[in-house]
Amino acid sequence: MSISLYDLSVGTYTQIVEAATGFLQKGAEHCREKGLDPAELVDARLYPDMANFHFQVVCITHHSLGAIRSLESGAFSPPSYPEVDYAGLQKMTATTLETLRGLDRAKVDALGGGQVVFRMGKMELPFTAENFIRTFSLPNFFFHATTAYDLLRSKGVSIGKIDFLGKMAIGVQA
Repeated sequence: MSISLYDLSVGTYTQIVEAATGFLQKGAEHCREKGLDPAELVDARLYPDMANFHFQVVCITHHSLGAIRSLESGAFSPPSYPEVDYAGLQKMTATTLETLRGLDRAKVDALGGGQVVFRMGKMELPFTAENFIRTFSLPNFFFHATTAYDLLRSKGVSIGKIDFLGKMAIGVQA
């Protein structure tokens, strides 16, 4: 079995970004129902030395759409996004989802075989496009999506595993 670069990256990103859009909506509803300030969620951390919810959601975009953009440019660096409120994070994920859905399969697949260099300060990590997605982008993407989900759960938002998984590709091939 082989899998295309598009299916490995965009297919996976789309599933989880759509799920994140859903669990962010449930977070907003939770705040409305409980009379809570959504800013408390934006600044929430699982542990004092961990990045906050805002950063986790930014990284969902950065390690999905940003990763695809890095396949085009050949360079990937840590995220740099403006501070936004909870509604801004919702808009960011919705825009990311819409953009991912609009990507052309053939154009993404044509990026295979390219090079991507991750740069952070003086550190440089060179990857092939496929290894960048498989061993760097996807693990980071899932880490930050899971952490965002966990932060909402820790604040009492009524979400479950199916909210994280989203729409799975269920079925068998003949």
